Amino acid sequence: MNKRQWFRGLSAIAAVCACPALMAQTAPAAFPAADRTIRIVVPFAAGGGVDSAARLLAEQMRKQLGASVIVENKAGASGTLGGRFVQSAPADGYTLLFSAATQVHTRQVMKNPPYDPQTDFTPVARVGEAPLMLVISPRQPEQKLSEVLKAAGAKPEEWTAALPALGAPSHLATLLLAKEGKVSFTYVPYKGTQPALVDVAGNQVQMLLDSMVSLLQLAKSGNVKPIAITSKKRSPLMPQVPTMSESGLPQFSYVSWYGLWAPKGTPPHLVAALNKAANAAVDELAKSGAFTALGIDPVNETPEQFRQYIAREVEQGTELLRSAGYKPE
Repeated sequence: MNKRQWFRGLSAIAAVCACPALMAQTAPAAFPAADRTIRIVVPFAAGGGVDSAARLLAEQMRKQLGASVIVENKAGASGTLGGRFVQSAPADGYTLLFSAATQVHTRQVMKNPPYDPQTDFTPVARVGEAPLMLVISPRQPEQKLSEVLKAAGAKPEEWTAALPALGAPSHLATLLLAKEGKVSFTYVPYKGTQPALVDVAGNQVQMLLDSMVSLLQLAKSGNVKPIAITSKKRSPLMPQVPTMSESGLPQFSYVSWYGLWAPKGTPPHLVAALNKAANAAVDELAKSGAFTALGIDPVNETPEQFRQYIAREVEQGTELLRSAGYKPE
């Protein structure tokens, strides 16, 4: 063996010996780390429907990941305060946003939105969806959706619809109802569902279309009159209430939904791990009936399916707002 061959052999041995060390340096760290906490930020106050769903999900994700998972409420600025916090967080998988469908319409309803929901976040998982319910004042004589639409068509000035939050599913579903029902309503914005419900009960406004679980108590007590729900099938929470499609609008289908996002640039392997844990958590919540009690139907999707769903939602919402002449505020 000459000197050149000897050096080549020595170099090969050194390379083989170095490989384990090199692999150790480049292999991704275990996720989640035992000493780290995953924070799920809810951009609304504690105690609401979004917060309740987030806490159920967090507890099950804790079991799936074997790590600490907590919920933090950062309410304000129509949900964008919490969104901005997550947007600016490190893209390491430890800070996540849990929000409702309202999150994706930020650019359509705000004059100066702080971020673009489609490009400034990484979709992780859509975990559930829930129907909305149309209720009217108990002082109104109408009992069916067809009667409501007929009355609104004859005297539109006498039918006012409450809007608990601009850009929310309640807002967009009400616009869709007007479009498919070929009627016009007068719209009155409110700061939340409760003040809107009070005015519907008192007949200051005639109707409200909002999250079913938010309206359930007053609907069951008779303080407001349930007319129809927006999902494709009836809800076990009030099985006597027909769907919109059963009530004369066969193509009508609209749901509120809940999702989990990470900051933009979160590595794909972390997104995949979080998606797997979220989907497994949803399966457990479905089995236990915990989601059902909140009126939520479980959803299992990949991050890419969630991204595509968001794109369709934004497209539909943008068209509904444009056709209604809505101007961002």
